[in-house]
Amino acid sequence: MKLLRVGDVGQEKPAILDANGIIRDLSAHIGDLSGDNLSDEALAKIAKLDLNGLPQIDASTRIGPCVGNIGKFMCIGLNYSDHAAETGAEIPDHPILFMKANSAIVGPNDNVEIPRNSTSTDWEVELGVVIGKAAKYVDEANALDYVAGYCVINDVSERHFQTKLSGNWTKGKSCDTFGPTGPWLVTRDEVADPQSLAMSLNVNGKRMQTGTTKTMIFTVAQIVSHLSQLMTLHPGDVISTGTPPGVGMGIKPEPIYLNPDDVMELTIEGLGSQRQDVVQG
Repeated sequence: MKLLRVGDVGQEKPAILDANGIIRDLSAHIGDLSGDNLSDEALAKIAKLDLNGLPQIDASTRIGPCVGNIGKFMCIGLNYSDHAAETGAEIPDHPILFMKANSAIVGPNDNVEIPRNSTSTDWEVELGVVIGKAAKYVDEANALDYVAGYCVINDVSERHFQTKLSGNWTKGKSCDTFGPTGPWLVTRDEVADPQSLAMSLNVNGKRMQTGTTKTMIFTVAQIVSHLSQLMTLHPGDVISTGTPPGVGMGIKPEPIYLNPDDVMELTIEGLGSQRQDVVQG
């Protein structure tokens, strides 16, 4: 299933994309795409609905983040071998974890704001993993059973804030609008292998990132298992799993960063596409 949330900011309601690409209203059946509504049992009930009997939603309606009331927004850094190579970083022994503030979360096609005093706002197409049931001390072999589904995330990053303002990466990752999420939450039954997904990102129509989840250093199963040894993962938590090469910071001889009026377009195979206009914050 392809699940989404539509409506004005703060007033999104749950919906589903039918086989003909028509958005159908789910609000009579679930309150939101969040928490326990992402469990296997809850998703199975949605799968049994006659979609033709659900109200249609106009295709022009704004699409919000595909998960509501996200608990933890966790991100994995330097998780692609080819991206680590372009930055000159050593391959980590364990997944690098940082958190992105939930106030950064926006819809997949909402504007991305360049913060005041920013010099180095960058792009990162990433595979998002949405947790569907509580996971604690989960082994790798069973880790994917705790995943509700997958989505596209743009892990927008301000590199000066990230590396020069002292502290950890969170400062450069948590600015408002730095977490476009969606358009859809694609349930895990529709993703045969999360380690075999093509991904790309364009800026102003020029291809900047071309990659595949095959080059992840730590797989989705390894990440979920590792994080569950450190903390309980709850339904509705989101993990952004790292980016392939082609970020602005890695461009030689000089990095290239975002400016107002730029347009980002990103896609992951089977998970949909995003488009953001860049504006001055």
